[in-house]
Amino acid sequence: MKSLPKEFDILAIEKKWQSKWEETGTYRFNWSDKEKPAFSIDTPPPYPSGDFHMGNVLNWSYFDFLARYKRMSGFNVYFPQGWDCHGLGIEVQVEKENKIKKREMPPDKFRKLCEALVEKYIAIMKKGIVELGCSIDWTTEYRTMNPDYWRRTQLSFIILHKKGFMYQGTHPVNWCPRCETAIADAEVNYEEHEGTLHYIKFPLEESKEHLMIATTRPELIPACVAVAINPDDDRFSKYIGKKIMVPLMNYSVPIIPDKTVDPAFGTGVVMICTYGDKADVKTVLTHKLPAKIILTENGRLNEKSGKYVGMTTGEARKAIAKDLETNGLLVKTEKIKQEIGSCDRCETRVEILELKQWFMKTRVLTDKVEKTANEIAWYPDYMKTRLIDWARSLDWDWVISRQRVFATPIPIWHCKECGEIILSEESWVPIDPKIEKPKITKCPKCGGKDFIGETDVFDTWMDSSISCAVHAGWPDSKDWRRLFPADVHPSGIDIIRTWAYYLMVRHLALFDETPYKSCLINGMVLGPDGRKMSKSLKNYVATPEVLNKYGADAARQWAAGGGATGSDIPFRWPDVEYGRRFLIKLWNASGFVSNLLKDYAPRKNEKLALQPLDKWILSKTEKLAKNVTDAFENCQFNIVLEEVRNFTWHVFCDCYIEAVKDRLYQPETYGEEKRRAAQYTLYTVLYRVLQTLSPITPHVTEEIYQALYAEDVGLKSITTSPWPITDEKLLDEESEKRGDLIIAAINEIRREKSEKHLPLNTPIKKLTIYAEDRASAEIIEKGKEDICGTCKVASFEVMNKKGEGREIKPYSKIHFITEY
Repeated sequence: MKSLPKEFDILAIEKKWQSKWEETGTYRFNWSDKEKPAFSIDTPPPYPSGDFHMGNVLNWSYFDFLARYKRMSGFNVYFPQGWDCHGLGIEVQVEKENKIKKREMPPDKFRKLCEALVEKYIAIMKKGIVELGCSIDWTTEYRTMNPDYWRRTQLSFIILHKKGFMYQGTHPVNWCPRCETAIADAEVNYEEHEGTLHYIKFPLEESKEHLMIATTRPELIPACVAVAINPDDDRFSKYIGKKIMVPLMNYSVPIIPDKTVDPAFGTGVVMICTYGDKADVKTVLTHKLPAKIILTENGRLNEKSGKYVGMTTGEARKAIAKDLETNGLLVKTEKIKQEIGSCDRCETRVEILELKQWFMKTRVLTDKVEKTANEIAWYPDYMKTRLIDWARSLDWDWVISRQRVFATPIPIWHCKECGEIILSEESWVPIDPKIEKPKITKCPKCGGKDFIGETDVFDTWMDSSISCAVHAGWPDSKDWRRLFPADVHPSGIDIIRTWAYYLMVRHLALFDETPYKSCLINGMVLGPDGRKMSKSLKNYVATPEVLNKYGADAARQWAAGGGATGSDIPFRWPDVEYGRRFLIKLWNASGFVSNLLKDYAPRKNEKLALQPLDKWILSKTEKLAKNVTDAFENCQFNIVLEEVRNFTWHVFCDCYIEAVKDRLYQPETYGEEKRRAAQYTLYTVLYRVLQTLSPITPHVTEEIYQALYAEDVGLKSITTSPWPITDEKLLDEESEKRGDLIIAAINEIRREKSEKHLPLNTPIKKLTIYAEDRASAEIIEKGKEDICGTCKVASFEVMNKKGEGREIKPYSKIHFITEY
């Protein structure tokens, strides 16, 4: 057995093993191994943002804990890694960095700028994932911007189009005026802002009366198509059916009954515009009202707004409010708190426009989504309600088309003569209709020979929401169902409504089965001030700052121990520092053990003279393995870490090692058999500690394993060693009770020395222990050698009777007296 060096350079250790693991292909999926059960992880392909932040550290640590545990548990683990390249954020960043607009340059040139930025960002993020020590199979790496991935996305669209799930139609959609594209509900962030409620007079047609309406969006007055009143509101029900004039506009609209109107909000009379919010959309649909769209795609008012044409919504709000005041129509204004939806990529206020878009029918799958969500395992279980509630809350189908450049093309053409939709054949893809023609000679409907390629592209979620099937090898591998459904889909609490939901609806539609068997959820990372970590809040901690100072194994402990799975995790420097101190403790203890085991070699079927404390800690070690296994099976990583750290530091190091030092140093006093029993116990327990800790802190455990165990065990890496199976024969409650008493006696005697300001190695001339019951007296007698050796006792006596002196806590009927 080698000795560990005294110097502990964790950063050098981590770098060394990250390199060796990759060189030796330690974590590669073995495609030819059909005997081991496969365990597939649907690693979410992230948007390349160029920032591997602490939230990513938490996410990928969770993925990796499970991957490493399953690999040690005998599974052939498939842990892929892809990159979701077509995020809107890439286009936004390219425009910012190059001070351009995507519409102002040739699409091919803009796309190349996007691809270059993606590669730059991927390199940064990949470096962070590697430095965290994630056991990813990098031979599986893919990019959704590559044509081969286009093929898979386009193929899934073709199949679903044929199944009737895809359709094109003119409907209200969320629209980002800054990015000039439709966006999905899940891409709209709602935050509270202070707005202004304008109280405005709406004159009744052919009457001197008026109704007063309160609105935060006077700029949408030109889009007013009706005024709504709750029919149960006695104040205004008499006006239902009459006409009312739209202020500043030369037209009238009907006053309609609508039970969704809240009589207590504003004045109880509501302006229905197309469209101020989703409530307007519902009202227009219910009452079959006309749509009057006054906003252009870049967020300015169009010619339907009269004199306000060309203004931004902000400019129009001020101008219309001023005109209302001038005309005596603005009664008053007041401040109000309101939730406003904004684009999650550029933070621009989202509008609702009525445009022709491509949609996927998702609401027809809601019942299946709920059924499936209830059938799969969730960690933690209550997270399934977030998916179900989201699915139930959706008012619209999923808008899958985008008005962008850097994205997967929609494989559709339109006949120039009759408008017939030409759907690509499955064998044609990958294909780009903007620059390629359909592989037919004429329109099947009218015989026309001219075709217009679809200019819209897919939402990036259309790419990433087939990851479970793509990871498994669909559609090319004949054996893809070996890895499908994925055994686990890891997801953040903030993307359940996107990744977890879109994956489910896409795969249910494609294959009529769940894409994943379980869902592992991580929470958000909170800054030191308790708020969500964010650069804008200045509570942000950069990942390199953490990893370069304390190393990955310390950061991984923070991720594991910060809180229960699924809960928000606060980032605290002391937590990472404590993780580093624990690694140093483990390193020093392992070095000490290696020195005590220099002349030790394990023997098979050896009969050992195990002493009470040996049996005590061996039983506790088996219990540790059992508890940690149960916690891993339930993805309770905080319990895993708490169990292993507490055992290692406080049971193994503070108690057992201290108690057997004398036995190991003085074989002539205790006998070689008892010394060898202690060596066996140290060897066995430390190995169990390293194994159970390996999924959390793989680097330091690998380094210790290679020095102390690799030669004897014969496995190339502890990270692929068999997970410890609890030996029920070694679970011995009686031995634990006996050992607990002996350890309690040792600790209380050492505590007395400390309180008397005596060094712990101060000799005790005589120690007398009084135990009122015979069983306790016999246990202490059997532990005499370890008590005397640890506490430096010259003369020792156990009295089976009530006595005076200091109590051995928590044993109220056992006391002792020391003579120095």
